[in-house]
Amino acid sequence: MGEILVGTCSWTDRALVSSGWYPAVRRDAEGRLRHYAGRFPVVEVDATYYSMPSERNSRLWTERTPEGFRFDVKAFSLLTGHPTRPAALPAELRSAFARHREYADADDGGLLDEVWQRFSGAVEPLRKAGRLGTLLFQFPPWFAPGARAEAFLKRCRERTAGWPVAVEFRHPEWWRDEKRQASTAAMLAELGVATVAVDMVQTLPVSIPPVTPVTDDRLAVVRFHGRNSAWGTGSKEERFRYAYTEEELAQWVPRLRGMAERAELVHVLFNNCCADAAVRAAESMRTLLGLPEPEGPEPEGPEPEGPGPEGWE
Repeated sequence: MGEILVGTCSWTDRALVSSGWYPAVRRDAEGRLRHYAGRFPVVEVDATYYSMPSERNSRLWTERTPEGFRFDVKAFSLLTGHPTRPAALPAELRSAFARHREYADADDGGLLDEVWQRFSGAVEPLRKAGRLGTLLFQFPPWFAPGARAEAFLKRCRERTAGWPVAVEFRHPEWWRDEKRQASTAAMLAELGVATVAVDMVQTLPVSIPPVTPVTDDRLAVVRFHGRNSAWGTGSKEERFRYAYTEEELAQWVPRLRGMAERAELVHVLFNNCCADAAVRAAESMRTLLGLPEPEGPEPEGPEPEGPGPEGWE
């Protein structure tokens, strides 16, 4: 049986910070991470989707968390074919970016290669310290199965060779039926990447079924997005506003244990980021799985830094 680690997607959401979950003396950048890492063993870094990470932050995150703590780092938006703000790129790359129209064109002129080199260099301190859980490549809803998409996936994997990668699809066709599920899982296994299973509302045309293939025996990832029917049309806050019931969480207990029988590690991450709903759901899931709470004092570290970018995705 592999180990199951439960946490949330981000520890810096404004809604979480203002919810009262963090003690008043732990609301600066350093204090929030130390407080979080004293209660959960894994977290997703979603700010790296919105802007390029910094090597300084990676070092600070390492210093402010205990041995064994893991960060799942979300890939920068351009690396997965999402719309990207020009200001999110270094100034010297913006002219190349202006010529970029869609994910298939981003390799022209080596733009993605250069972005990856800078992204991976900034994340390297986490990897070197043994704090990196995986790089999360979340592909957009229009990234549909086909030769073009598969070629892009292969190029992504060539670029990230040697790095742990997990893939989440937002187009339901990847997991449409048993035949498609088998072919998608086989492709991801051949690439040597982990599959991200999802929990979300199941009544929409864009709903991803709660399938749980394990394509990498080292790691499997599950992201709980909430079951809000505004997923396809609402604002970020509306799409992710959801409070899981114990009954809904209990449905996943045998699935998670089944995944743990096939993978060394299973990361369970809650993305229902509204107030403290994600941390409360994570605490409930930990109890349902019979997992112990993290123990040990919060480590000392450098002075706090300023706040970074925040958001839901």
